[in-house]
Amino acid sequence: MQSESGEPTAVPIPTSVVQPQPESSVVAENIGRIRSSLPDDVTLVCVTKYQTLDNIKAAYAAGEREFAESRVQELLSKKQELPEDIHWHFIGHLQTNKVREIVPFITLIQSVDSERLLQKISDEAERIGREVDVLLEVHVAAEESKTGFTVEQISTLLKDIKTYNSTGYFTAFPSVRILGLMCMASNTDDEEQIRSEFETVSRLAHEYLDKPIVSMGMSEDYKIAIQQGSNMVRIGSALFE
Repeated sequence: MQSESGEPTAVPIPTSVVQPQPESSVVAENIGRIRSSLPDDVTLVCVTKYQTLDNIKAAYAAGEREFAESRVQELLSKKQELPEDIHWHFIGHLQTNKVREIVPFITLIQSVDSERLLQKISDEAERIGREVDVLLEVHVAAEESKTGFTVEQISTLLKDIKTYNSTGYFTAFPSVRILGLMCMASNTDDEEQIRSEFETVSRLAHEYLDKPIVSMGMSEDYKIAIQQGSNMVRIGSALFE
């Protein structure tokens, strides 16, 4: 295109075209930094909610296979576009009417927050002939908005169903394996409070379960969580910022 003087003029480019693309090298660098800070026995789960497919593919290319989502529809959409060998974790509030959609493929449901949900997962898993691994979510944070069992409820539940069959499954829920506990700490700058909450959940897990998964710690507090016994951390923003 030319101006009236005959000089070429720039053609405006739509903003959507010039948006910066995710830098896979930055994602890989972040993953390397986080991984180097984790003990060998701690599993890194990459939280991919709200992340682009390109960012997730960059994490995959860097060697990650454990990914987590908190919304069923977002999980289903991304699963269709990403490699089949990804191990998907679910970490959000799971409605019972959505259980059937993820039970056929989910690796670990970390956020089981009621006996009703636990029963629904077991029923759906039994229907398709599958066993599903889960964690029970413990509500230890100060915020009422967070979900999960209270410490007292967890103690009662695990006492009541601590009967194993020959394959190690809890017989009260025959198609579910309760492998450990998960929690989110309070959103606070008080590190002692965070430390105390994590310690409570770690102690509870080891009191009732044999070699439990203890899923505690996110981008802001995973180092404290590991000090208190976490062996699985759920990190998102620190990987993709």
